[in-house]
Amino acid sequence: MKLRTLVAVFAIALTTAACAGAGNKQTVGTVGGAALGGLIGSQIGDGTGRLIATGAGVFLGGLIGSEIGRSMDEVDRLKNDRAVQTATSAPLGETITWNNPDSGNSGAVTPTRDGTASSGEYCREFQQTVTIGGKTEDAYGIACRKPDGSWEIVQ
Repeated sequence: MKLRTLVAVFAIALTTAACAGAGNKQTVGTVGGAALGGLIGSQIGDGTGRLIATGAGVFLGGLIGSEIGRSMDEVDRLKNDRAVQTATSAPLGETITWNNPDSGNSGAVTPTRDGTASSGEYCREFQQTVTIGGKTEDAYGIACRKPDGSWEIVQ
């Protein structure tokens, strides 16, 4: 999985986490990134290869999450969260944008495809762009709606 994909998927995950605003943002970013990286790494390979990929995912996710957490402030996360939430019900192809003139950070989320998972959950694929500190990262991710109405990133 490309590094840019991991960064954008983490950005989506960070905005949907209920505790994103609590505690030190760099610590929250590191822990969230490590968890997401481990989850992604656990989907790669078999046996020992899967264990290595999971460990590498935890390490890289923690590093990336720390940087994003340090760079995004509370207003950035709130604006990004609002864009992601709007994109979950927006028409396919409609781009939802956000920006924070105080930090200079911005982003965009576009739902590109939807369907039903084998479990019966409604899922959507998203393209996302996040610009933090003048550096832009592009990626995609898939999220599925859980029975309680919340969304879970599955890829």
